[in-house]
Formats: sequence, C-alpha cells, structure tokens
Amino acid sequence: MRALWFVALSVVLCMSYSSGQQADPSAPLVKKDAQPVRVKVYSVGPGVTAPELFPPYLVPISDEQCKMKVDGKVVLSVLVDTTGQPRNIMFLRPLGTKLDQMALNLVAVDRFKPGTHDGAPVVVGQSVEVDLQSCVDEKKDNAGKKTYSLRLRSQPVQNFSALPQPLEEAILAPIGLSLEDTYKDALPYYRVGGKVSAPVVLYSPNAEFSDDARRAKYSGVCIISMIVDADGMPQNLRIVKPLDHGLSEKAIEAVSRYRFKPAMKDGKPVPVMVNVEVNFRLR
Repeated sequence: MRALWFVALSVVLCMSYSSGQQADPSAPLVKKDAQPVRVKVYSVGPGVTAPELFPPYLVPISDEQCKMKVDGKVVLSVLVDTTGQPRNIMFLRPLGTKLDQMALNLVAVDRFKPGTHDGAPVVVGQSVEVDLQSCVDEKKDNAGKKTYSLRLRSQPVQNFSALPQPLEEAILAPIGLSLEDTYKDALPYYRVGGKVSAPVVLYSPNAEFSDDARRAKYSGVCIISMIVDADGMPQNLRIVKPLDHGLSEKAIEAVSRYRFKPAMKDGKPVPVMVNVEVNFRLR
C-alpha cells in the first residue's frame, strides 16, 4: 500500500461578519478610546540613556512541586514611557507556547527608571529577550480535580537591546492594558477595515491530521473565529465551520498557538475579530 502524505495548509485571515445591521467597521463594539496622543520615540544612543529596570523578585516554585520543566526565550518589543511604565508590548519572536503569555505578563509589570534625552525623561523603544525557566505545577481544586499551571523555578532574565526597526513616533497604549481586567465580562473588539488594520501572523504552526482522518482519507477546510487581542494573542476561539474525524480539535489546537502582530488603529494596538481558515489536504 502506498504511503499517504498529508499537509495542513492555507492559513487565511478573513474579515468577520455578523447578522443584522452592520456597524461602522472602525468602531469598537464596547467602549470608545480616549483621543490618541502621538509621542516621539527615542533609541538608546548618543545623548539618550537606556531605561533602568528595577528587577522584580518572584517567588520560584520548589523542586518538589516541579512536575516537568518548560524553558524558553521570548523576544518582545516595548516602549518605556516617561514615568518608567512599559507600553505597547508586542511579540518579535514568540514561541507559540504558554511561555509567551508568561513573558507578556512579566514585562507588563516591569518598572523602570525612565530613559533620558539630554537629562529629560523620554519614551524609549527597546526589544527585550525574556529567558524563562518554568515548571508545570500540579494542584487539586476544592473538588479534588487536578489542575496544572506554569510557575517560574528561577528568576527570569531580561536582556534589552535596540529595536530591529526603530520607531520615530507612536501612540501609547493604556497602562497595564488587559482586556479581562478592563472590561470584566465583556471582551471588546474592532472590525478590520477603515482605520483598523488586520493583524499579521508572526507564528502559525501547522495543524496535524488526526489518526482517524488519515485512515479515512478525510480532508477539508475548518474555519475558526477568534479575537486577536492587543497583545497579539488569540482569545475566544470558536468553530464556525467544523470538520469530522477530530480535525476541528486539531485546528483549534494549532490556532491557539498562533501569535500575531496586533491590529492597529490610529497607531495603537487594538483587539479585532477575525476568521482563520485551516485547510487540511491529503496528497
């Protein structure tokens, strides 16, 4: 019997749609933004000092609690404002694992002595490589069910350097931007179009065929709807067009690991809803 070759192809970002009256494509569905303010962004160099990180101290997990080691390096870009707050954090080199969210969370709570230009505080753009050494922590909830989470087993190391593409100006995102914290039960989003650009895929691992689909020589296109948040992370994944033989689950598994340059509106990262097509094709 000849070998059966397969490939999962064609990752396509599509504009989302909804029934009923169409909204202004550049309008948020939940909350309007304050008037954006554009600021000059400096790079470390002659006359410009680098922001000084006040290293956070995080309590590491004990060796006895560690079930499995998970290590990796995530590279992000960040603007440090004139008060020493991190702003506009974005992926430069994600891993596509839970460590991406851990790195985002870590940099978001960093605090700095701000960088200066000729002695005055200024907004400085930098890239940061976050070296994480973590462990899978196993616990039991009140019902006795096991739960798992990632915990650091050593202090994270952050190495700062120049942005690969220096910025001249930017619109600063809100401090501590967190969709869940800001809007609680409602997850807002924009529609792509008008002043809202589409997110750009930075990391998109191929979806794998299930054994059942491979045996049945079954293929097709699975469509998944999701919100790409202001950090470039996929949220609220939902299946719009399912596939049988376990391929819908395989598509969700792959798309949940996608990482994006977030959508932009007036120079500021914003959450948007998109559809993703995952094409499972046998050959």
